[in-house]
Amino acid sequence: MSYEVKNMNGAAVVALTGDVDLQTSPAVRQKLLESLEQYKRIIVDLSAVNYIDSSGVASLVEAFQVSRKKGSTFSLASVSSAAMRVLSLARLDKVFTIHPSVEAALAAQG
Repeated sequence: MSYEVKNMNGAAVVALTGDVDLQTSPAVRQKLLESLEQYKRIIVDLSAVNYIDSSGVASLVEAFQVSRKKGSTFSLASVSSAAMRVLSLARLDKVFTIHPSVEAALAAQG
């Protein structure tokens, strides 16, 4: 798993690549929470995520909850089919704001 954080139009775009699992989710959690300290808007690009387990989902949920407490916006973009399957099973596709692309997420208000 790897990640890259880019500042795009004042938003942090956190692009995750590979597997987000028990071994890698602590780093994902830390990177998302650090991004929330610096930015009011977080977009998580999941286009290159091959696999995400419950610990990876928990990292996303925690960052989402922290963003709500801070009054920040948190959304997912370009969710891979593997990640969408897991989010749908957990019914989190109804909780997260999900955009078809990073560009669409950047264009969205908030």
